[in-house]
Amino acid sequence: MNKFKLSILTGALLGSSAAFAQITAITNVTVHTHTDQGVLENATVVMEGGKIKSINPQSFEADVTIDANGKVMTPGLIGSMNHLGLVEVGAVSRSVDAYDKSGIEFDPSSAFNPRSSLIPYARKGGVTQNISVPSLPWGESGVFMGLAFVADLSGEFGSVTDRKTALIVDLGAASGDASRAAALQSFTKKLAEQEKKLKSKKDKKKDADPSSEEKLLTQVLKGELPVVAYASRASQLLELLALKEKFGLNLIISGADDAVLVKEQLAKAEVPVIVSAISNLPTGFDALHAHLGNAGELEKAGVKVILNVSGDGSHNVYQMRFDAGIAVANGMTHDGALKAMTVNVADAFGIEGGKIAKGERADVVLWTADPFEFSTRIDKIWINGEQVTTESRHDKLRERYTTDSNMPRAYTK
Repeated sequence: MNKFKLSILTGALLGSSAAFAQITAITNVTVHTHTDQGVLENATVVMEGGKIKSINPQSFEADVTIDANGKVMTPGLIGSMNHLGLVEVGAVSRSVDAYDKSGIEFDPSSAFNPRSSLIPYARKGGVTQNISVPSLPWGESGVFMGLAFVADLSGEFGSVTDRKTALIVDLGAASGDASRAAALQSFTKKLAEQEKKLKSKKDKKKDADPSSEEKLLTQVLKGELPVVAYASRASQLLELLALKEKFGLNLIISGADDAVLVKEQLAKAEVPVIVSAISNLPTGFDALHAHLGNAGELEKAGVKVILNVSGDGSHNVYQMRFDAGIAVANGMTHDGALKAMTVNVADAFGIEGGKIAKGERADVVLWTADPFEFSTRIDKIWINGEQVTTESRHDKLRERYTTDSNMPRAYTK
């Protein structure tokens, strides 16, 4: 390698190292820490190497210092239970990678598209991480849907940060001739069979290597792999609590429109519940108690609430903060709603993020005001300590059709 090329390579490496080691300080900021420190006024937050380096240090040195002028800082929001990065256009099958019927071992993480146009749009809503989940193909029924995974929304290749994050099972209302009782029995049978195998001396032979499915079920039985169960009917939620008690499951319930009927039991069992804040109409006989006040009722009862957007949410993760504002307007506390999109999600799924504290992942959002207000916008956003843009395809289209150009105007009316 000649000296000229060597000097270029050395300079590039040094530049890359310097960029990664850049220290950023945000001063005069109102920080929602989601720790015992609560909300800090006129605080200083210092980030370095993808982590929160310090909060309110006596002194600091920084490469970049930003005066927030009293703006609001929160942890980056965490989306969940959607197909973000797996679906581009739902009606175009070749752009959909979320559906499969291979069962418990289906891991869609290798199909995650960090350059999906939906990711910058979600980022505009303050979402910095997302838990994407698989589903069964349309018209198919079954218990095991596959494995969830976590990705940051930096838009960079290699942004999947955690694979096999949770096992997703559907134990709710079944279509056709299938029964919800059969689904629960099938799941229980799988767990019981694996528990029996673990206790059997025969399975301890060196030549009896466990299958991939058996390894996953073992993780479930040890509480190492969370189980997210779709269910809404109150009586079925109680069945799930009994199953958690029997097998020691790390259980999370999603949907749960009738959870308010058994909120005390859910709180006592310490089972997180994922709900949509805007689910206010019965979509079936399992959701007769759907109401805008449910998130607040569950919070008051001591349930760890996680808010997500309605449906699979892939195209509307952006609006999660507005949905949370509706929850606040209907009885949920402001702090509780923020936690339901940050630290509660991180704690339930055992992932990094959701808090602003020394040593925590530097996913933070600087808002112009209260993030639940419609008029509030993102001032700046950092993912893993790196500032990222909030520009999306929507912004580019707006600019394209509101700026004079020699290009054809297309359909602008």
